[in-house]
Amino acid sequence: MTKYKTLAALVATALLATAGAASAQTAVTGGGASLPADLYKGQADSILPANFSYAVTGSGTGKKAFLENNSALFSTTGTVHFAGSDSVLSSAELNTYNSTYNVAGDANRFGALVQIPSVATSVTIPFNKAGSAVDLSVTQICGIFSGKINDWSQLAGSGRTGALQVVYRGESSGTSELLARFLTSACQPADVSGTTLKLTNGVPAFSVQSTFANLFTTVPSNFIAAPATGGTSLYNAVYAVDGRIGYVGPDVIPSLTDATKVAKVKSFSPDEVSVQATLETAAPPTGAAAENPANWVPVFGNPSAGYPIAGYTNFVFGQCYKNATVGANVRGFLTRHYGSVVVAGVEQGPNDAAIRAHKFIPLTKAWRDAVRARFATASNAGAVNNPSTCASIGRPL
Repeated sequence: MTKYKTLAALVATALLATAGAASAQTAVTGGGASLPADLYKGQADSILPANFSYAVTGSGTGKKAFLENNSALFSTTGTVHFAGSDSVLSSAELNTYNSTYNVAGDANRFGALVQIPSVATSVTIPFNKAGSAVDLSVTQICGIFSGKINDWSQLAGSGRTGALQVVYRGESSGTSELLARFLTSACQPADVSGTTLKLTNGVPAFSVQSTFANLFTTVPSNFIAAPATGGTSLYNAVYAVDGRIGYVGPDVIPSLTDATKVAKVKSFSPDEVSVQATLETAAPPTGAAAENPANWVPVFGNPSAGYPIAGYTNFVFGQCYKNATVGANVRGFLTRHYGSVVVAGVEQGPNDAAIRAHKFIPLTKAWRDAVRARFATASNAGAVNNPSTCASIGRPL
């Protein structure tokens, strides 16, 4: 009897090992941006399926891991199936990917890259200085993040005095890029003259960078990098020392409308209504424009409507996967996330409640429909693992 029990135990162990290996082969591996990390994984209302992993590394590392298929950057092995990034893929990144992994006629090519918006977001400006509500003008916010303003007394109308210290993200971060896009568009040379910002046309100026320190020839002395990756680390650093100010996504902010702790910008709070006014200025691409992944993520410089520091956090997927189960799992997630349900007679996205609970903004119906039709409808030539487009090619097993 003991012999049979031992044999049964060995068989059971073998079966479990086989099941574990199969599960590992069909798991969907990803990671990247910290801004939406809690929305994606680890919380009761997180939206990624159970077999999707998500390593929080920051947008820059997430993009690099996907573009180079380097799973070691996510502290794992195997294929990288997707990334999350608030940083938009550059023309250079797209061109390098295509010339390396998507060359026509190459039997080992990965296929096209898919870049799509996941949710919309604001970039908030939390600060740690007691007093009344703070409403920053464009000139003031340019002064703060260029280093030209280094004392609270320089912010007219704030009623505050004392040293001002800026906390910034040390790693390559999409949140930094979203802020830099606004500053690049909004700040005039006069706003940032005399600073250590790198020169553009011979004068100091902001530029679009995902690594905040790269804005400067020398980082101002009143700036300090957050001690670790992610918005939570920066937020905690702001509130660790009196006089500090920084920038984070909305998910870590207790109240987006408390202007005694989170600054208004141009008289707008970073709440959903204001941000939505900004996002509705851009429509999904159609026709030939839809073939370019760059056109699926609009960027906003200094919009005239609503809270101005806003944009999208994005997913980056491959169109083709040699592991058919992974491809089916990816397409299934896209079908749900960009689908529609009716709640109390109102049509909305299936994940909208979770998105709002994390203080992000759901995509409009027009955007959800456009993404689902192109990338999740299996019969569409642009869809994930379309049998004709992806025949015999795709990201490795």
